[in-house]
Amino acid sequence: MIVQSAPEGSPRFVIAMIQHTTFAGELARHFGNDEFAPLDPREPLEFVVANHDRGWDELDARAPQDPATGLPYNLSATPLTEIVATSAGSPDYNERHHPLSGIISSMHSYGLYHGRYGLAPDKLFIDRIPDDLRPETDAMLEAELARQDRLRDRLGSDPATAAWGADEAIFTAYKQLQFFDTFSLYCHLVPEGSRGDAAFAHVPAGPGADVTISVQERPGAVYALDPYPFDVEPLEAATSGRYLLPQEPGADLAAVLASTPVREQAVTLVAA
Repeated sequence: MIVQSAPEGSPRFVIAMIQHTTFAGELARHFGNDEFAPLDPREPLEFVVANHDRGWDELDARAPQDPATGLPYNLSATPLTEIVATSAGSPDYNERHHPLSGIISSMHSYGLYHGRYGLAPDKLFIDRIPDDLRPETDAMLEAELARQDRLRDRLGSDPATAAWGADEAIFTAYKQLQFFDTFSLYCHLVPEGSRGDAAFAHVPAGPGADVTISVQERPGAVYALDPYPFDVEPLEAATSGRYLLPQEPGADLAAVLASTPVREQAVTLVAA
């Protein structure tokens, strides 16, 4: 889960990973205009964006409590054994839908441990894995590389899909997912008014043509993007979640969340 920051004593917006990825999927559905090539092929790539963290479903349903906060574990504070278990679950889910969805999801899982394949070289999650968990983690990562090879072979064996498995096409789709994911995290980790300005590098305008998208936060949850990558302006998008105060130790957070009303946080995206 993502537990958004909040002032001391205020309830915090708790976002299940499916709610995070649903927001990312809305961005993907509207990506593409005269300056930016849309996702291609659209359906399996939109699917993986909207489902890229489905390995978290079971963990989010349990909602284990962080004893330090009385809330569900926030994304990066989740015990490492739990995080490693989610990493293969997301590609499993996406592979069942389509080989291409499975490849991109697998790359997403693998990339999170390795600086997003060099796109974020300062974020090497693999360095946080303790020695006792490294054999399990390394085996999972090797299995993901094998999955990617196997699924590329499947795409390549069919003339109708062979081009989708080409290196440039695959990495373009991967970088698109990273933009949707990181922009969604920008909106989800901290509340309106605290997000500030940001820049998202390596966003494909087309194959081999990456740009940096700058984002300026304006009052009223309005965000100005330059260049603007979507097919409608303004683009209204909302994230579902639940506002929750810290609970007593040992509380059944799954039951508490289930009884808490779902709310939304909306953003408006415009061209700078």
